[in-house]
Amino acid sequence: MATVDITADTFEDTINKNDIVIIDFWAPWCGPCRSFAPIYEEVSEKYPDIVFGKIDTETEQELGAHFQIRSIPTLMIFREQVVLFSQPGMMGAADLESIIAKVQALDMKEVHADIAKQDQA
Repeated sequence: MATVDITADTFEDTINKNDIVIIDFWAPWCGPCRSFAPIYEEVSEKYPDIVFGKIDTETEQELGAHFQIRSIPTLMIFREQVVLFSQPGMMGAADLESIIAKVQALDMKEVHADIAKQDQA
């Protein structure tokens, strides 16, 4: 699956209607963002069941502020509406694929149970 642009209008639906969503927060003027873009696109082709989104922090400043994006590119991974990974800086394809494998392997029942426990504390 190719990458998709995510906006404030499409963000909630994208997160709620897909199991795993990976988001690249980027800006057109950012050199590392432009260098990471082909890597991100290439990896996205290997995982048709995952949504690979891109949020332009210049045009979607509210989303960038909401997620406290201070450095770009920043990669954020959601699974079942839970943020499981957030890291600034670009990475290679092998690193990205390794993180995806870890996210896919997680027992989400356990994750949701841990969140519920934290909410009760």
